[in-house]
Amino acid sequence: MHDNSFIRYFRGHEGRVTSLSLSPSGDQFLSSSLDNTVKLWDCRSPNATGSLNFESPYLTAYDPSATVIAIASPPAQTVLLYDLKNYDKPPFATFDLLEIEKKCEMSYGQRSGEGWTSIEFSNNGKYILVSTNGPGHYIIDAYTGELKLYLRRPSGATGRLAPGDELSPTADNRAPTYSQADACFAPDGRYVIGGNGSQTGMLVWDCFSRVGSDKVLDPTAELPSNRPTGVVLYNPRHNLMASAEKEVVLWAPDMDAA
Repeated sequence: MHDNSFIRYFRGHEGRVTSLSLSPSGDQFLSSSLDNTVKLWDCRSPNATGSLNFESPYLTAYDPSATVIAIASPPAQTVLLYDLKNYDKPPFATFDLLEIEKKCEMSYGQRSGEGWTSIEFSNNGKYILVSTNGPGHYIIDAYTGELKLYLRRPSGATGRLAPGDELSPTADNRAPTYSQADACFAPDGRYVIGGNGSQTGMLVWDCFSRVGSDKVLDPTAELPSNRPTGVVLYNPRHNLMASAEKEVVLWAPDMDAA
C-alpha cells in the first residue's frame, strides 16, 4: 500500500481462504481458511511465520494495539483471543455466543451458528463487532464476552453467503461468491455503518443511544445509495469509507453538514 505495487503471492493454505486481516502497526497480516488453519504472515517473507490449527477458524481480527488477535469459529459459536507474542499458547479468553444466538434466533430470526461475516475491534479495544448476513449484528464486550448491543437490521437477512458456507454452483452458472464485512465501526467507535440487506442504502447505528433490557438497537440514520451494499470498510487515517457490491463507491464526510 505504500507505493501501490504488487508484492508477491502468498502460498500456504490448502483450502479456500475465508478472511484476511492486516495488522494496524506493521506489515503483518492474518489469514484463515477452510483447511482449519490460521496463518501469520509478514509481507517481507513468502512463507508463513506461524500457524494455528483448530476447527472452522473462519474469521480473524487484530485489536488496535496489534498485541491481541481474535479468531472466530461460527460453527462453534465462539470467539477466541490470543496474545500475539504467545499465539502458540492456549487463548487467554474464550467467548461462547451460544446463549446469545439462541435468544436472537427465537426473537429475531437470527441463524444460530451460521452467517458470521466478519469480526472487528472498536477503536479503544473494548468491544468486538460480530457482523452477520442475518437480520442483525452483535457487539460484545471484549473483556467478558457479554452482549452489549444487538444491531437490528429492519430489512432482514442479506441473502448472501458467509465465508464458511458451501459455494454451490449458481443456476446461471456464475461463479458463486460469499460476502464479508458488510458492517464496520466508524473511527470514533461510536457508530457502526452497514449494508441494508438486499435493499439499497446503508444503515447507521449510534452505539451511544439508550436501549432497553433486550439490548436491541435500531438504525438512527440511512445513507442513500443506488445499489445494495455487500462490503463496508472505513479508512480511519483519511476519514474515508468504501462500500462495494458490483462496483466500489468511496464516501467522504460533508464537513459543512450540521
